[in-house]
Amino acid sequence: MNTTLEQKVFLALLLVVSLAFGWILYPFYGAVFWAVILAIIFAPLQRWLFQRCGNRRNLTALITLFVSLMVAVLPVILITGLLVQEGASLYRQIESGELDVGSIVGSAKELLPPSLQVQMQRFGLGDIDQIRDRLASGALEGSQFLATKAFSFGQGTFQFVISFFVMLYLLFFLIRDGRELVAKVRRALPLSDTQKRRLFSKFTRVVRATVKGNIVVAATQGFLGGVIFAVLDIPGALLWGVLMAFLSLLPAVGAGIIWTPVAIYFLMKGMIVQGVVLTLYGILVIGLVDNILRPILVGKDTKMPDYVVLISTLGGLALFGLNGFVIGPLIAALFISAWGLFTSPEGEREPPV
Repeated sequence: MNTTLEQKVFLALLLVVSLAFGWILYPFYGAVFWAVILAIIFAPLQRWLFQRCGNRRNLTALITLFVSLMVAVLPVILITGLLVQEGASLYRQIESGELDVGSIVGSAKELLPPSLQVQMQRFGLGDIDQIRDRLASGALEGSQFLATKAFSFGQGTFQFVISFFVMLYLLFFLIRDGRELVAKVRRALPLSDTQKRRLFSKFTRVVRATVKGNIVVAATQGFLGGVIFAVLDIPGALLWGVLMAFLSLLPAVGAGIIWTPVAIYFLMKGMIVQGVVLTLYGILVIGLVDNILRPILVGKDTKMPDYVVLISTLGGLALFGLNGFVIGPLIAALFISAWGLFTSPEGEREPPV
């Protein structure tokens, strides 16, 4: 009886101190999250370097940290800075009247055939002035949001720098001591050796597949979309490219939400070459990236249904902000994988990580 009571008290104490530790880490949850994710993604590189650098842990950890910084971290910081600058410039153009969104919408309506204009009127879309004002107001608010981010970023520079170095510091030790930490966690879990092996194997594969599948495919589609917009001299190519990267997570339509209306506008405006080029490029290049890259990066065993991707991404963005772009689909993938692990035969072997 005393032993049972002692175990309950100890478990309660363990729960309390774990929650308190999580509470302490909460201000830097983004830094901790990305340090863990990057450590998992670049673990194979660390193991490869470890064998070729004479089993020197600190050296291989530093090299892996440098590679992850060059490949995954600095490009994001650079693109974010350029995006904020472009948003500020776009806001100034709209506010000064240099870029008149309303006139673009009005000219697009005039190019529509009369029958289509009648149908728009029937569905309450005939008041083009109201639609034009709303779109102009929305464009102004969106560009104003990006412009104000430049100011808020300056105010929060100290917090950003602290979080950034916390992530790098933690990432170094997770890369260097990751195997030992994983071994300690495995020993602490009250599961059989088979279940623990399968669970950690599944977790690692899901993390790598989900992050690579989402981020690499989104970044590729956004980059390709931004390139064609820049080639066609469309204002705000970087901004549209980033939007296409985010929208690429939406099943079926994805980046087409951005480039399709622009292609239609070109065709209606009589700019046939630009319209045809953008349409073919969108279908044959941007549209095929998801079909080609995602099966390679994700694989069939961790691929999620489109509706789960959509809901988990939107839910993640609502709860965790920009980090939810990855956290939402990752939690959904782990949920599906954990239940698949629970319902599959215990003797089934997991492929090597």
